Amino acid sequence: MAMTLITTNTSSDAASSDFTTGIDSTYKLYIFKFYDVNPATDSSILGMQFSTDGGSTYGMTVTSTSFYATHSEDDISVASLTYQTLADLAQSTSDVQLHRSIGGGGDESVAGELHLFNPSNTTYVKHFYGRFNEYQSNDISTDRFIGGYVNSTSDIDAIIFRMGSGNMDGVISMYGVG
Repeated sequence: MAMTLITTNTSSDAASSDFTTGIDSTYKLYIFKFYDVNPATDSSILGMQFSTDGGSTYGMTVTSTSFYATHSEDDISVASLTYQTLADLAQSTSDVQLHRSIGGGGDESVAGELHLFNPSNTTYVKHFYGRFNEYQSNDISTDRFIGGYVNSTSDIDAIIFRMGSGNMDGVISMYGVG
């Protein structure tokens, strides 16, 4: 299957990266690629939320789960595989946590991709999964896996990515697959 670039958002000290057009019935799979997303505030959380009204409002009900592997730069402090209950949502309208504790330094950022399945379908819930790697504020590399679903049969036509606090820099590209 071919990937088609739909749009790229380049953020510079922005509050969010919004995709309010281009998510429609053209594709059954949308992939978002994250390149060096860096928060202005150290130890920030990168989150996302969905909309059915072109981004006028966000706050869809989501259930999600997350786990991650970590390894410290010094090869001594941390090396683990962990299920993270703090990042889980159970029928919540809060932002889905894609990554936690992203460092705000020039050499600290997050990269990865998110897959959103069949957002225009009006019969089933909307599934998503992602994989991200970050360099945390405490010199640890974290490889995070996230999955879940938006518990709605309404069509999703917008998505927002934002930090839990402060602004962000970085590039996020949206592709359609089909």
